[in-house]
Amino acid sequence: MGIHILEPGALTTVQDGGRTGYQAFGVPVSGVTDPRSAACANLLLGNEEGEAVLEMTLLGPKILFGLPNVIAIAGGDFFPTLDGKPVPRYQAVAVRAGQVLHFAMAASGCRAYLAFAGGLRVPLVMGSRSTYLRGGIGGWYGRALQKHDEILFRHPLPVLPDMEQRRLTPEHFLKESTVRVVLGPQADRFTKRGIQTFLSECYTVAPDSDRMGCRLRGPVIEAVGDSNILSDGISFGAIQVPANGQPIVLLSDRQTTGGYPKIANVITADLPLIAQKKAGDAVRFQAVSVEEAQECYRKEREWYRSLRVSHQI
Repeated sequence: MGIHILEPGALTTVQDGGRTGYQAFGVPVSGVTDPRSAACANLLLGNEEGEAVLEMTLLGPKILFGLPNVIAIAGGDFFPTLDGKPVPRYQAVAVRAGQVLHFAMAASGCRAYLAFAGGLRVPLVMGSRSTYLRGGIGGWYGRALQKHDEILFRHPLPVLPDMEQRRLTPEHFLKESTVRVVLGPQADRFTKRGIQTFLSECYTVAPDSDRMGCRLRGPVIEAVGDSNILSDGISFGAIQVPANGQPIVLLSDRQTTGGYPKIANVITADLPLIAQKKAGDAVRFQAVSVEEAQECYRKEREWYRSLRVSHQI
């Protein structure tokens, strides 16, 4: 046994970098909702950044370890404890067999990630270990983890070189964030006033948000004509605006195509800001150019590369 689930939490699933190459057949990408947090946890352990992790939402699980391994926790702060003692986030931590890791309610953020050195022994389905809940595909039997589930490690490591250096400054997620977007591809389907509303008003995250989309509530975004287009592809962070004028930011379990106009797309570097929002949190949008979005992405990729080098990955 690698891990034994004593309590599953509100929604704990196995996720990795996503199931790419199958959208043409109607299969969503899925994968982690906050790619940066999951990558941080993995890279601290010497894993590939897209290695499978446990993604927990709002309330975390309680886990018994059957074998020693090294773990890392990143993302929202769920007050993790190991045998009742606080566990540092964004740091490699050695865990012994018989120890119990417990997560509480999220104090900041919405999702946290637990990575294991050497990864989890979960079958690949269409090249990915990610769970797509609506389709019952991948992960652990295509579902959220349940009490008494047991998952093996693939290549556990009881210790890693330079353990004390395997740490990062924890990220803290605020209740209100300004999220950068690139306007389009159907920005011309909205009036000038609608675009101004979108970029100047504050929107609140609705309780019915999930891994498929972050639903926002706020001033109506005025459209030109009706709210239907010929269905086209949906990217991570695309912002659809249906007939009610309320934006939806599409996330990891998004549909492959959609027929509502997309006013903008969240830039890759700011996807974690949306992924970590919970009901009642606030979002404002700021338009940037494609070139600015690309520069932000380039800097983030360079940071990942430096982290790999620092741990000889």
